Amino acid sequence: MILTGGLKSLLPHVLRRIIRCNRLSISNTSGMAEGYKQANVVILHKSLADDFEKFCHANDGPLPLLYRSKPGDWKCPSLSSDSDIRTDCLQYQVYEHGACTGSLKSLKEYSERLKDMVTFYLGCSFSFEKAVQNAGIPIRNVEQKCNVSMYKTAMPCYSISTFCCNLVVTMRPIPESKLEAAVLATSELKEAHGAPIHMGDPGLLGIQDLSKTDYGDPVHLHPGDIPVFWACGVTGIEAVINCRAALAFTHSPGCMFITDLKNDNVTLRSSREAPEVHCISQDPLHYSIVSAEAARKIKALETLIGIDPGDRGIVHLQQQGELLKASLAISHARSVLITTGFPTHFTYEPPEENDGPPGALAIAAVLQALEKGVAIVTDQRAMDLNKKIIEEAVQLGILKKPVPLLSYQKENADSAILFLCENGNPGKPRFDHLIAIERAGMAADGNYYNARKVNIKHLVDPIDELFLAAQSIPGVSTTGVGDGGNELGMGKVKDAVKKHIKNGDAIACDVEADFTVVAGVSNWGGYAIACALYVLSTCEVHDRYLRKAVGFPRLSKKAVWLSALPSVAKEEKLLKTLAWHGVRSGKTASLEMEVDGLPFYNTHSHMIEELL
Repeated sequence: MILTGGLKSLLPHVLRRIIRCNRLSISNTSGMAEGYKQANVVILHKSLADDFEKFCHANDGPLPLLYRSKPGDWKCPSLSSDSDIRTDCLQYQVYEHGACTGSLKSLKEYSERLKDMVTFYLGCSFSFEKAVQNAGIPIRNVEQKCNVSMYKTAMPCYSISTFCCNLVVTMRPIPESKLEAAVLATSELKEAHGAPIHMGDPGLLGIQDLSKTDYGDPVHLHPGDIPVFWACGVTGIEAVINCRAALAFTHSPGCMFITDLKNDNVTLRSSREAPEVHCISQDPLHYSIVSAEAARKIKALETLIGIDPGDRGIVHLQQQGELLKASLAISHARSVLITTGFPTHFTYEPPEENDGPPGALAIAAVLQALEKGVAIVTDQRAMDLNKKIIEEAVQLGILKKPVPLLSYQKENADSAILFLCENGNPGKPRFDHLIAIERAGMAADGNYYNARKVNIKHLVDPIDELFLAAQSIPGVSTTGVGDGGNELGMGKVKDAVKKHIKNGDAIACDVEADFTVVAGVSNWGGYAIACALYVLSTCEVHDRYLRKAVGFPRLSKKAVWLSALPSVAKEEKLLKTLAWHGVRSGKTASLEMEVDGLPFYNTHSHMIEELL
């Protein structure tokens, strides 16, 4: 028997010959033939081959197709010069009607039946290990001399005919400081599964315990390591199991076919397309990916909305990158709850100002276009008003359909949790992101104040409690949009509000949001979030990460998303509708502002179009 020392430097054709002679005392090929591509193997009857190829193309993250043989062809000339698929994997598995009926070192005894079968060679993550190591990143399973960890997820692949299954992933512990380097090292190696599909808490993939692998071995995480997950070719094995073919063969997980192809034929992305990594949640821990170009556009939007037309000192409240992180978190959300309403005109009926509702509806329109769940919660006294505004927004074409309208009242200590979660179960939240835009926020003394330090608590329902309750619900994040520091969510910057904003000591909101978007006018913050969601949806890097590299890119829906974006014309129609219902302006001066000699909103719209 040949031991493992020096195998990483042997050429592939030498390793295949050694494997063919059954002379290796190893359990997997991780770390072998460094820098060369390895392949998962699936062998099916020729009647199933066309559908399986379509399945691979529909799920090219886990199943990057390197080569498809002709029936009965045991060689793969484009991948290797002298191979025989019957003997050149360390170990094979036999499947009959969906059940694994045995493991073999050779398939030669099935040679007659193999004449009617087709072999698929699929990319493998072992192929990128050398590139990861060259980036200064440790490969923990190689260090620990074990197979890589593989897990079934709760993420369904795109089904084709009888081929349907959930995604399988590999997990590699990566030091937190090296996350972006790991993404950069693998993102262009598409034939080796490309960039990760998830970074952070395994529960978000439906994996409950990393110590209990479905395939491979558990790999120990070092302090400071983050679990990073790549799509895995063992997904093909799950598809074979579910299709229940009369007879099929696969490699044993970790026992790959080693090709003669090197991983050096990579087209590098431009710096604009390079992926960036951003943490969007601590509980559960969750990182997202976006291209540098998309991030640049969103940061430019953040700068654009940060103009302070009232010269109130909001520059001191602004925190760079909040719009990007908020938008990334919302992009990952399935269902979003929005609240708005600031009754600053307390001596009038209705007391609301027109800053807030247009921005809220702009976000809702894009969320609808993205096919996410969305609802609005508002004060009980304003339900009829908001219902009419929503109905007219549908008639004006601003919304695709009515947004469910809710109200919240505190009846007992559990009211907020019962409102946010099914049967009050924090494990089943109805919404996974809450957005407050120009919503009166509770101050430290429990009251609500307008900018002139007038207490308007009698006009405000305790919707702040939903944001406070969300802090204790894993997986629910929050965003606050404001322009003065007394809005819900601005508690994150309350010290700056007290120091730099007029009446800040009294009016500062005490309730924090996870992300705080500060704008010259809150509506602008809403428009920026809507536009940022569009930018993310049209970003190929982010789209692939959202869909876990299964299914097809969603860019075919770009026209629908574009039509949902806010515009000057839409805002003018909505402001007229609000005025018709007696809603007054709270910031008329900002509407008259000019930039480069043009009305601000026209310039604002033009700049957004340029960014998009």
